[in-house]
Amino acid sequence: MKVKMIKVQKNMFASEERELTKGEYECLIDTAVSMGNEQLALIIQTLGSTGIRISELKSVTLEFVIRGVADIHNKGKLRRILYPSELRNALIRYADRHGIVRGSIFITRTGRPLNRCNIWKMMKQLSVAAGIDPSKVFPHNMRHLFVRSFYNIKKDIARLADVLGHSNIDTTRIYVKSSGEEHRRLLDSMKMVVKSDYIIKKVVDRKCFAKSTT
Repeated sequence: MKVKMIKVQKNMFASEERELTKGEYECLIDTAVSMGNEQLALIIQTLGSTGIRISELKSVTLEFVIRGVADIHNKGKLRRILYPSELRNALIRYADRHGIVRGSIFITRTGRPLNRCNIWKMMKQLSVAAGIDPSKVFPHNMRHLFVRSFYNIKKDIARLADVLGHSNIDTTRIYVKSSGEEHRRLLDSMKMVVKSDYIIKKVVDRKCFAKSTT
């Protein structure tokens, strides 16, 4: 028996159903604030504005935030994270109001760093309150949104790979996949198709002219 393998083209597009939009991201933050959960609002903004992994959130310490830069050790690699100015100021004010004088900023009432299970549960509850599909709202999707936003401004995938801590640029390519709808809008903006009404009118005019001459 001879078996021939079927070649399947790699999927070019990300799933639209799972893609968190910038508008939904902002809605989550607004909802968290309106619910009085400042901590969750800042967690979402920290993940979304730095692109860090949820496992790296414990490395967001007051010392690093004051410096404006953090050196994070993860998966045997050292990566430098820069904090946007507005996030840095917001985190310092938050720490001051809650009496945090050193160490991790996002902690429980007992002073321990929040774990991913707690954050995952809070985000799911927040998604329901915000009226957003819960399947879109999880920590790693904030990292995906960061990647798309960064890449849309700076079309430099090599630099993005360094920011994310990827040793293989192909891993970064997975993150920058756009949705099919975004690609369709790009195709529409190219204006490579003559308007169908114009074509139909030309065809009808020619037929009418042909009949009138016979």
